[in-house]
Amino acid sequence: MAPPAHRCHRCHRPIRWTRTEAGRLLAVDPDPDPAGNAAVWRDGTGALRSRRPTAELPLTGWERLHLPHVATCPARHEQQMLPAGVTRLSDHRRKKNR
Repeated sequence: MAPPAHRCHRCHRPIRWTRTEAGRLLAVDPDPDPAGNAAVWRDGTGALRSRRPTAELPLTGWERLHLPHVATCPARHEQQMLPAGVTRLSDHRRKKNR
């Protein structure tokens, strides 16, 4: 595959945009990863496509597993600092079934 032409706007790491079977865009890490859950291939027009392999439709020979970038983006996992005097409400909400 060609080198990735896009970068994540949060962490600036290289990504590849794929089009899912539902027609949505999915950013994946550029290098195949056996731990990935997105099967990526190029269609007849050269566009990158992706799908989630299942037991009924396992990975085929022309597909490679990639990790969705949302799972590996370091900027997404960092706790972003809030301005002084602002509280993150989710930290103080009661959990159900507690």
